[in-house]
Amino acid sequence: MGRLKEIVIDADHPASLARFWAAAVDGYAVRPYDGAEIARLAALGLTPETDPTVLVDGPGPVICCQLREGPRLERNRIHLDLATRDRKAEVARLTAIGASVWYQRDGFTVLRDPEGNQFCVVDER
Repeated sequence: MGRLKEIVIDADHPASLARFWAAAVDGYAVRPYDGAEIARLAALGLTPETDPTVLVDGPGPVICCQLREGPRLERNRIHLDLATRDRKAEVARLTAIGASVWYQRDGFTVLRDPEGNQFCVVDER
């Protein structure tokens, strides 16, 4: 049986999308780059800002923001749900860091991250 390793989000700009998710999810941070990784990227003509795969670590699965080049027929078909005790305040915080509200329903609000991927803020039960 498989085990959940990462949640992968296709991105036009992985570094900035990773920073958004690191700020959006409690306890998560962009994985730091050590000297060896910076040297490996430099040998490829890349920097942490142009890295095609940026990882966000936290208490749960790794969030992997990976470069997806070319047109997309659709955005994500699955999404993340973030639980909160104060949905109104959390939605305000997330919109302040770059999310946009798509629509609201009883018990949840659907937002889009800075690249248009949907996610929900749900009432914690």
